[in-house]
Amino acid sequence: MLNILAISGSLRAASTNSALVAALARNAPPGCRVTVYDGLGRLPIFNPDDEGERTPDEAADLIDAVTSADGVIVSCPEYAHGVPGGLKNALDWLVSRDAAVAKPAMLAHASPRSLFARAALAEIMRTMSFALYQGGLEIALLGKKPPEVEAILAEPANVLAMRDALSAFAEFIRR
Repeated sequence: MLNILAISGSLRAASTNSALVAALARNAPPGCRVTVYDGLGRLPIFNPDDEGERTPDEAADLIDAVTSADGVIVSCPEYAHGVPGGLKNALDWLVSRDAAVAKPAMLAHASPRSLFARAALAEIMRTMSFALYQGGLEIALLGKKPPEVEAILAEPANVLAMRDALSAFAEFIRR
């Protein structure tokens, strides 16, 4: 069983990125378990002085979750042409650790317009030595309200797209 950790870079209650990672967890193909990380908003601001024995519990939980995962999926919005601060903060907690080194990672997108954030996130993750899967997933949810989002994510074509993306990512992990 592959254990995949899914992280939404949004803290918004009605986040389309969070809805997307939750749908990925519900639609994981056989042989894969997708767990959604929900601690982004509880992470303290990264401070290198707080590493090692001083690592806060919330950060240690994230580090442990990434370390124990076989792969990581990240879905994030674009804020001011960049990666949201909360997600960047989470990644900063991983920078000096081995958790990201050669860890398979895939990006999933809830907006076709998040091109700057996609490029920035891919650069950050490559710099951190994640093994970034070149495939990915995009389901356009931008501007949709929660009932619409759930309906779109339940469409058979989108369920199939999620399963296919997860299956391809699982194959990438196994290689």
